[in-house]
Amino acid sequence: MSAEPDPRTGDCRNQTSGRLRTVLLSSAAAIAVAIVVAGPFGFAEGTISLAGPAPAYAAETPPGFADLVAKVKPAVISVRVKIEEQNSANNNENNEAIPRNSPFYRFFFGPNGQSKQVITGEGSGFFISPDGYAVTNNHVVDHAKTVQVTTDDGSIYTAKVVGTDPKTDLALLKIDANKQFAYVQFADQRPRVGDWVVAVGNPFGLGGTVTAGIVSASGREIGASPYDDYLQIDAPINKGNSGGPAFNTDGKVIGVNSAIVSPSGGSVGIGFDIPADTAKLVVDELKQKGFVTRGWLGVQVQPVTAAIADSLGLNKAAGALVDQPEPNSPAAKAGVKVGDVITEVNGTPIKDARALAQQIARTVPGSSAKLTILRDGKTQNIEVTLATMPKQEEEANAQPPQQRQEPSPEQHLGMSLAPAQDVEGTGKEGVVVLGVDPNGPAAQNGVETGDVILDVSGKAVQTPSQVREAINQTKSQGRHSVLMRVKSPQGTRYVAIPVAQG
Repeated sequence: MSAEPDPRTGDCRNQTSGRLRTVLLSSAAAIAVAIVVAGPFGFAEGTISLAGPAPAYAAETPPGFADLVAKVKPAVISVRVKIEEQNSANNNENNEAIPRNSPFYRFFFGPNGQSKQVITGEGSGFFISPDGYAVTNNHVVDHAKTVQVTTDDGSIYTAKVVGTDPKTDLALLKIDANKQFAYVQFADQRPRVGDWVVAVGNPFGLGGTVTAGIVSASGREIGASPYDDYLQIDAPINKGNSGGPAFNTDGKVIGVNSAIVSPSGGSVGIGFDIPADTAKLVVDELKQKGFVTRGWLGVQVQPVTAAIADSLGLNKAAGALVDQPEPNSPAAKAGVKVGDVITEVNGTPIKDARALAQQIARTVPGSSAKLTILRDGKTQNIEVTLATMPKQEEEANAQPPQQRQEPSPEQHLGMSLAPAQDVEGTGKEGVVVLGVDPNGPAAQNGVETGDVILDVSGKAVQTPSQVREAINQTKSQGRHSVLMRVKSPQGTRYVAIPVAQG
């Protein structure tokens, strides 16, 4: 029997006992058609008609998807796996495959660390070459002891896993057989929101099921990894559709079905696809090396909010604000400093911290990248040679943000302060936050008791009076927020706190 689906999301790998009860794959919403009023013998006098000539775009609307499906369906496969039995998250010697800080950990292990004891699972996939290379989701084949694929004509083959990339939830399979397989190609361009999309897969183990809809949104972040960049589609997708393709009307793959949002475990019209351009890059690396390497800059960054932009005197809230370059990192060696705002990489505008992570990750390690930064109100370029992302850095990036606790006390900006050198265990630099008013501006912007304020508006501070002076100077410049660099157990970050004028 299938396990009860997650109350918020539905895993799209169909399986005999619940293993991945998540949003890993999906989409929903059948195509809406016209509603008419029919009489006893068909369309009667109540039928509604539209006056005037048909709009010009009507001729572009496909009459159906039968020809498209006939062309692509032979390349779509059903993927059936047998999963390694596991006793507990603590005792399983292979458990390092899903570290505790992985965003997918909770989908595999219960709150007490016990595994779900999944025996078999089913997903979808598709051939990308005639010699038997096929794409599916990482979560479909993760921990699989054996992988079998069934083609559209009912033939069954054993597949080997060439490589996987948990960060993008992609896996590459290879089927060795003395024959040429039907295959499909990735699209060269991303679809537009509103474009038609046709999904083919193996929902509930039925195999070869076709659904259609539109692209609902692009660039979605669902909290799976720092590299989230999903297409949202509404073509109905359900359990077992994981790893299947989503096609445009030219029969090219625009995305790999990966996740759904669903209160019931079934399709409700919100599904997420890994875009073709991402899949193409990852699959090429998996084919060549069996794993994916990503460029590494080595900076802790955060988005530039409207308040931070105001405090820095920027015209708009865009870019990635450098909290701290990592010691001996490419960024540190190239001269990137605390407080720099990275606005472009190789001429590509950086919208926020996530965009920076994606852009750097796509760049080949060892290659040179040109960073455009804002420093002290001036634009300058820095050349940096990227390194390969260390494994521990990837795991840190994948770790979800920690929930912050909210204490009490008060004073300037809702904080009571003391020099760090006067407080045991806090070091000699900065000003320690002794207490925070939960209703004050500091607490509302994430400042906690125990945090250490290192500088205010770019000036190092050692006493509470220096903090006040820096705030007063900010107010005299007509700015509505003051920017503080704050150190906490989670690392160093910038916080923009609103200040009252007058």
